[in-house]
Parts: sequence; structure tokens; C-alpha cells
Amino acid sequence: MTSTTTPGQAQAPAAAEATAEAEAAADEAAVSFEPDVPIRTRSHRIGCVGAGAIMADQHLEAYRQAGFPVVAIASRTPANARAVAERYGIPKVHDTVDALLADTDVEILDIAFPPDQQPAIIRAALAQPHIKAVLAQKPLALDLDEAIALRDEAAAAGTVLSVNQNMRYDQSIRVLKQLLDAGVLGDPVFAQIDMHAVPHWQGFLEGYDRLTLANMSVHHLDALRFLFGDPSEISTVTRRDPRTTFEHEDGIVVSTLRFPGDVLALSVEDVWGGPREEGFDDDFFIRWRVEGTAGIAQGTIGWPHGVPSSIRYASTHATGGQWVEPSWDTHWFPHAFIGVMEQVQHAVETGTAPELSVADNVRTMALIEAGYRSIAEKRPVRLDEFPV
Repeated sequence: MTSTTTPGQAQAPAAAEATAEAEAAADEAAVSFEPDVPIRTRSHRIGCVGAGAIMADQHLEAYRQAGFPVVAIASRTPANARAVAERYGIPKVHDTVDALLADTDVEILDIAFPPDQQPAIIRAALAQPHIKAVLAQKPLALDLDEAIALRDEAAAAGTVLSVNQNMRYDQSIRVLKQLLDAGVLGDPVFAQIDMHAVPHWQGFLEGYDRLTLANMSVHHLDALRFLFGDPSEISTVTRRDPRTTFEHEDGIVVSTLRFPGDVLALSVEDVWGGPREEGFDDDFFIRWRVEGTAGIAQGTIGWPHGVPSSIRYASTHATGGQWVEPSWDTHWFPHAFIGVMEQVQHAVETGTAPELSVADNVRTMALIEAGYRSIAEKRPVRLDEFPV
């Protein structure tokens, strides 16, 4: 007698059971996910340098939500500092950065200034004994030699110097790191970060001879280091972007990196994306993908659309090959900045090195320097050419 049951009907119970098992495994795994850091310390007083979009809309909003005490602010334009102080209830506005640095209420200095001006502010802060820590922007400086000098000077002064590599605190990147560390994807094989978006607040970049690689690729190259360790080599190619109105070399940048275990990674930055004419419906995005021997993970960074970052993954052993999509309500901007300042707060409290230490960041700066050598010499560059 021949059965009249179709293959789809026969497999339905098994498929349903597999799906249920995958969901149960995913639920169990999700319990250990930590897309945002717990706040361990929030008692050390912050003085802010800068009142532009990043400070006003991201740093200070994050600190407000976290309950971090901001006691003073200064900016190149005192009127802007006063407006931001009123918005966030900051008790003191200093007319100059020097006046803020001399304010003995300030324990942690938070800088949001262009990188050509940042080293001088850091050095002035290192001379103030009441300033226990400095949170600097990335890139730390315009070249590797300056970054190394700042690292060594901070160590000599006994001051914590941390660098705001905030993509390490993006929720999707943090969960991806947790998946990799747990072996959910098996051995990583290939990774890619692809950015097509315009950082509208960084008009100061127009005056630099180093543009996209130093100032935007630095996010992604550092995130790849966070995920996979230090690469052995980088090969970077670039072209001038004809959609800009100023002279530059590295407008659109593509970097290929090789990591331990022969992991291959690609980082793409198209940060003058367009057309940008009035009424043109843009297609801006930042996406990433990681493939391993036992699974795949892919995700998006929620900026610039004002939505949470996302991740979806499938694993042969952890999810039964089914796709799982954990979610959260927090965003890269501003909530990642809570994690960045929290690790500085905790370093001051415990006398330990911050997670985003300047010593580690110098290795990211070395990777940037190697990328520029690759552009200039049109060859892959090994990182051991830049001992740090």
C-alpha cells in the first residue's frame, strides 16, 4: 500500500520539534547576553570640553541617563557651553578650557574636540594633579608617533588615559563578541563591516590631509581588533570621492585584514555617500557580517536612523541551524557612551587600567598607520613594521 502523505506533511512534526528546540536553546543562550554594561561606579566628577553635537546629544545624554555627575563644561564658544549646561543642569560653565582644567572639582576630563587640538588639552590635563583620568576621542592624535608619546606621558603622570572607541559598546557588537567567545559560530572564517553614511558633525575633517581612514575607519578597525585580536597585515586601497567639494586623498576606503587563525576581514567606508541633493532619498547604513565554521551572524548599526542596532545568527549546534534574533531597546547612540564612561569611572575607583586603555588604542593607531603605508606603497603591510 502506498502512503498518500506528502513529504512536507511527514516532516512537519519533526521540523516543529527542531524549531522548538532551537528556540529553547536560543532562549537559554540569550540569558547570558549582555548588550549593555552594568554600571559599577558612578561617583567621580566629570568636566566636559566641547559643546558640539557629539557632546551635547550623545555624551551628556548618556551621562544623564546613567546618573554620572557632570560638574563643569567649557567650549570654544562659551554661549554654546552655557546653552548645553542649562539643558543638562551642569552647575559650572567656564569661559576657557584652561579654566576648566584648573577646576579642582573635576576628576575626569571628557574631551570632544578635533584630533589636531586634542593632544595639547590632554597634556595640560596631565599636569593637573586633581584630574585622575582623561577620556579622549578617536583618533587619539593625527599620527602614531604622537599617540605613542601621549601614552608614555600619561603613564609617567600616573593619569588614566582612555580613548572613546565607542563601537566596542554598540549592543550588536557586544553580543557578537559574546557569541564568538562562547564558540556559537565555531572558528571565525570571514568578517565584513560595510558603512555608507555621512558623519554630518565632522566638518573639521575638510582641513586634514588624512581623512576617512584615520577618522572613520578607526571605528571599524578597532571593532575588528576587539572581535578577533591584532591582525598580522592590512592592505588598504582608496579613491578620491568626487562628491566632495574639498581636496583629499582617502575619501572612499577599503581595507582587507588578516587576523590570527587566518581570519580574513573587510572594512569598507563610504562616508561622503550620496547623492546628497535636497529631496534625494538616501540609502545610508552600517552593516556587518561574520561567518564561522559552525554558524553565521549578521547585523546592523542603528545609527544614523535612530533605531537599536540589530543582530541575527544561526548556529549548527546552538540553534539547530535556525535563525535567532535577540533584541533590546537601547541604541548605539547614546547608550554606548554609558559603557565608555563607566569603564573610566571604574578604573578611577579601582586603580586598574580601563578597558579602553591608551596602550591598547595605540595598537589601533598602528593599524591606521599601516593602512596609510599600504596606500602609499600599494602593498600589504605587516603590523610588525610598526612595533609599539
